[in-house]
Amino acid sequence: MQYARTTRQTLHVLEVARATERRLDRALSGIRGISFSEYRLLSALRDAPAATASRVELADETGLTPSAITRALKPLEKLGYVTTARGERDAREVRSTLTEHGQVLVTDADAVIDNVVSSITTFRIDDAAGGGLRDIVAALPEVAGETATPEN
Repeated sequence: MQYARTTRQTLHVLEVARATERRLDRALSGIRGISFSEYRLLSALRDAPAATASRVELADETGLTPSAITRALKPLEKLGYVTTARGERDAREVRSTLTEHGQVLVTDADAVIDNVVSSITTFRIDDAAGGGLRDIVAALPEVAGETATPEN
């Protein structure tokens, strides 16, 4: 029976994550006109060295496929948030760079994300977790099989 309980708990965590993502989507689209998925992509680009990355690097960072990255970058490029260029050594490689306009958008979106996450953790998760949210968040990379730990 422990397996069934653990499975239910895991599925519940995934449902909470999806609901949280929908909430972040609504907040970002209503205030900044981008989706949470686009925010994750722009944020990954901002955090890349020189705010430039290949589509494969962005796919690794966001969990999307390179073709999904290509589709997601097109409207962001048209809006002036991202530029793309062929690789210097390999013309098949396409590198994307966050523009200054994109940097401003991501910085503004960071504040929206912080506000939503703060309201969730303050009123819901901390109460439900008995104040142990930091321990839960700290354990997530290990649970997901990652070696990195979240920054405090």
